[in-house]
Amino acid sequence: MAERTVTAPVQPMLGKDSPSFGEKLEEFRERYLWSYLFIAPMIILIAIFLFYPLIDAFIISFQKIGIARDEVTQWVGVANFVNTVTDSVWQRALLNTFIFTVVTVAADLVLSLFLSWLIFPLSSSAQSFFKACYYLPVHIGGIMVALVWYWMFDPTEGVLNYLIGLVGVPHQNWIADPNFALQSLMLIPILSGHGGGVILYLAAMGGIPKTLYEAADIDAASAWSKLKNVTWPLLKPTTLYVVITGTIGSFQVFDLIYVLTRGGPDFATVTLVYLVYQVAFEQYSFGLASAQAFILAAIIVVLSLAQFRFLATDVEY
Repeated sequence: MAERTVTAPVQPMLGKDSPSFGEKLEEFRERYLWSYLFIAPMIILIAIFLFYPLIDAFIISFQKIGIARDEVTQWVGVANFVNTVTDSVWQRALLNTFIFTVVTVAADLVLSLFLSWLIFPLSSSAQSFFKACYYLPVHIGGIMVALVWYWMFDPTEGVLNYLIGLVGVPHQNWIADPNFALQSLMLIPILSGHGGGVILYLAAMGGIPKTLYEAADIDAASAWSKLKNVTWPLLKPTTLYVVITGTIGSFQVFDLIYVLTRGGPDFATVTLVYLVYQVAFEQYSFGLASAQAFILAAIIVVLSLAQFRFLATDVEY
């Protein structure tokens, strides 16, 4: 009977073939160094003008700090955050901002979709014309838009009072009346802020397979039925983007408030960003303003996550 030979397993020689630190460093220098050198200027600029101010502002939000030479910086902990959320003016600004955002974003969503639905069946040249008409005003600065509307809201010679005067309605103090000021400001983005949404929705509609509409035609579906059951469900990814970007932009509204109302009358149009500006650059309470800014950032993040949660979809076509 032949003897069976048992061979012991060969133990690997750890570290025998692994490159040394010097070899790894040399490989990095040869393969990746130039890549990092090319992106280094942008990384340095981002670190200096974004990350450093952000970290410094976060530290300042826990301090009481001003601009007077004899003023001593004090560490106050979370007092700035507590004072912010319990302040009646901040609560009014939060309510105004929330109302402004809900109304303007909802109107932008509905009007952008409706306009895109009307434009999409047109010829390519006609689509290009309307795209340009709706998108070109987006490039006009917010200050210029506010100045134009300031003339339109004029209580004596404004075009809005002229138009309502034609039908016998008395003149209104559009932005000087607390009962109309916020609604008047909401009118501006509702009537002029749909260029980006129209472009996005038209692009998304162009990506929907025509076979789906052909199948709907075979079933004798009406135009409303095709919009409701085919177009709208497949536009959910675009809708999510429009809603999130619109919410972020509306929560950061500032130029209209600064030019037209300065938060008045009687805090009727004060918003969160304008309040941060007032506290920082009119009252010089930089610690409190930093706390307000971070609370605003947290609100925007929470709202964005909630919108992702309820509007996100895995639609593919």
